[in-house]
Amino acid sequence: MLPFWKRFFLATRPWSFTMSFISVSVGTLLSAPLKDINWWWFLITLIGIISLHAAANIFNDYFDTKTGVDQEDSPTVKYRPHPIFAGLLTPRALIVEGFILLFTSAVIGVVAAWFRTPHILWIGLLGVLTSFFYTARPFHFKYRALGEVAVFLMWGPLMVEGAYAVQTGTIAIKPVIVSIPLGLLVALVLFANNMRDIQHDSRRQIKTLGILLGPEKCFFLFSVILVVTYMSTMLMIMAGVIGPWGLLTFLSVPKAVSLLKTFRKEMPDMADALTAQLDMAFGVLLLAAIFLEGIRWP
Repeated sequence: MLPFWKRFFLATRPWSFTMSFISVSVGTLLSAPLKDINWWWFLITLIGIISLHAAANIFNDYFDTKTGVDQEDSPTVKYRPHPIFAGLLTPRALIVEGFILLFTSAVIGVVAAWFRTPHILWIGLLGVLTSFFYTARPFHFKYRALGEVAVFLMWGPLMVEGAYAVQTGTIAIKPVIVSIPLGLLVALVLFANNMRDIQHDSRRQIKTLGILLGPEKCFFLFSVILVVTYMSTMLMIMAGVIGPWGLLTFLSVPKAVSLLKTFRKEMPDMADALTAQLDMAFGVLLLAAIFLEGIRWP
C-alpha cells in the first residue's frame, strides 16, 4: 500500500500540472518589459494555480464517479490510476482533499488581491467557480458540451491574465491575445479525451462535444482547431503582438501532424495524454520565444 501522502498526491494527477506552469509562466514573462519580475509572487501564483488545477482534477474524478460516467470499464480508468477505482482514496477522502486544495487556492487569491491588485478577485472567483462546477451541479459544464469552453477560458485568458496582473497590478489585452493558442491546445486535450470516450459516454445521461458531433466531425473540428492555433500565432507575429521569435512555436508542427495521423487511424487510450504532449511542446517553445524577445542583443 502506498503511503497516505503519496495517494493524495497521485489523486491530483500531478503529470498534468505542466499546463498550468506554462500558462502562469507565459503571463509572468509578458510582464517583464513593464517591470522586473517578482519571482516570489511568481512562485505564490504558481502554487495557487496548481492548487486550483489539482482541485479541478479531483472534483472531476469525484463527480464523474458519483454520476456513473466513470466506471471500471471506462477508458480513463484503464490508462491512469483513478483515485477511487484504483483504491487510492475513498470518495469522502477525495472530496475533502478537493475542498482543501480549493480553499488553499482561494486564500492565495485573496492575499494576491490584497497585496497586488483587486483584479485577482474576479479572475480568481471565475476560476474557482469553473473548476468546481465543471462537473458539479447545477451547471456541470462538462455534461452540457461546454467543457472545452471552460477549459479554454481557465488555462487561456484567466490564468495568463491573472499571472500578468499579479506581476504588474494591472490588466491588459496582450496577455489575453497571447493566451488564445495556449487555451485552444488545452481545450484540445479535453476534446481528445471526449473523442476517445464517445462510445462509453453516450451510454450515460450526458452530452459532450464528442457525442454531439460524432467521430468524423470531431476529427475535422480537432484538425481545424489545430490549424487555428498556428494561424492565430502567425497573426500575432504579423501584428507585432509577439516578435519574430514566435516562429519557434512552429517547430511543434511535426508533432501536430503526427498526432492527426494517429487519430485518423484510431483514437488511442492515451489520446488526451498525447495531445497534452503537443501542448507542452508548443508552450515551452512559446516561453522560449517570449524570453528571447526580451533579451537585449548586442
